[in-house]
Amino acid sequence: MTTIFKRVSRYILKKNNNFVSQSLTSSIYNIEKIELNNQNENIIRGGKDKYELLNQGLEGINQIGIIGWGSQAPSQYQNINDTLRSIGSNIDLKIGLRENSNSYNKALQTKGVNECNIGEMYEVLEESDMNILLISDAAQCDNYEKIFERLKPGSTLGLSHGFLLGHLKNENRYFPEDINVVMMAPKGMGPSLRKLYLQDKGINSSIAIEQDIDGKAIDRAISWGIASGSPYIFETSMEREYISDLFGERAILLGGIHGIVEYLYKKLSKFNAKDKAFIMASKNLTTLISDRISQKGLLGLYNSLSYGDKLIFRDNYEKSYVICKELFNEIYEEVESGNEIRSVILNGDKKMRKVDNGEMWQICKKLEENNYKDYYDKKTIDFSFDVYLQDDYYFMYHICPKTAGVYIGGMMAQIDILLEKGHSYSEIINETIIEATDSLNPYMNEKGIAHMIDNCSTTAKLGARKWAPILESLLEQNMFNDKGKMGNINKFTEHKIHNVVEELYKYK
Repeated sequence: MTTIFKRVSRYILKKNNNFVSQSLTSSIYNIEKIELNNQNENIIRGGKDKYELLNQGLEGINQIGIIGWGSQAPSQYQNINDTLRSIGSNIDLKIGLRENSNSYNKALQTKGVNECNIGEMYEVLEESDMNILLISDAAQCDNYEKIFERLKPGSTLGLSHGFLLGHLKNENRYFPEDINVVMMAPKGMGPSLRKLYLQDKGINSSIAIEQDIDGKAIDRAISWGIASGSPYIFETSMEREYISDLFGERAILLGGIHGIVEYLYKKLSKFNAKDKAFIMASKNLTTLISDRISQKGLLGLYNSLSYGDKLIFRDNYEKSYVICKELFNEIYEEVESGNEIRSVILNGDKKMRKVDNGEMWQICKKLEENNYKDYYDKKTIDFSFDVYLQDDYYFMYHICPKTAGVYIGGMMAQIDILLEKGHSYSEIINETIIEATDSLNPYMNEKGIAHMIDNCSTTAKLGARKWAPILESLLEQNMFNDKGKMGNINKFTEHKIHNVVEELYKYK
């Protein structure tokens, strides 16, 4: 049996709270350095013009195993397959599924897949030169010993999330010492990965080299990212990635947004009709607010508001920032300590009721069925409960400053925590802003935030359902307490992150 106890991890380190980049080198791909607020980071450009380099980057790889058929696997399989076929590559892609898997027929119905492309999971693991492990986090943790035993010495194990590393740390174990271990993590959902690939846009990704036994790990990871359609690839470490990923989905990306809109709906419905309250709290956030942030950044949204709206934004931002930061600090500590991973392993098999039966989401369904046809005309919104009376606005086309203030307060709280913990700027912006506004929020606008919570991965679902009610309760208890702690709007407007956002938006 191959040993899995020896740790030879090559992490990107935190030194004096500053991200320290590895000296990545490749004789095939151009690794550029970009400067973000006096901090250098590595970046690799993808695109179709790089496809021909894949023959070199994947030299020695005869078969790539796609293990599992969850959210990421169909998109990664199709993207990689389309890319490799476009350059006449002879590399085979084979899907590895557990015996009698319910995913067999789903895989068979996917473009480019036939019976010859599907095999039993452990057989595919044994015969492949590179395996991309995309089974659920829980399944990885339950079966890692058997998986490791089947890996071919000298092969490459690819992960799209560092959860398994976190579990191994909790178990005081590690990967086999005779394989390369790399990560390529798309900064968006699986369906979005395929959709944007077909539009020649793609989704950015981050890569990490956890273990390199033959000097080929970096080229394997970059090739994987380019073949999947990433226009830009950023450097991180597997440990940093799983911490920021688990933290982000429990904070502003999923748990946070859910807690915020539930709080706002209940508060706004006291002064407005329930359908209007839903639109102001949720629809406004996943459309106008998200779109404005995606186009102009956080400060750009604030600067676009009228003087009166800025007053409302400021009041809600300053209180929300402090409330969110206190809770988000607790979330980060739970993730970093391994407790959140232990909680997922412990509770992964428990049945969870859906959240979309709540009043807010029933109203959402009715409005969707009606295609919001009653709300694309001029309507009156009463903000008198807040700071001043403001009316005669286009209901579906005006940013609700209260919602924007609470939401961006949470975003900035997450940004500051990640900065304090030494994460790279690219990781902070991707995990806090870009993934939200360019991937998750558009999906939640189409399907509903509750639908997203009910249908995301078990790991994300457990985290969001655990922390969202806590945030909602804290907002309810403290937002209108004038004697409570207050943030500082000047620290927001003068924050160094805005210049970084402007620079990184060039790489979307």
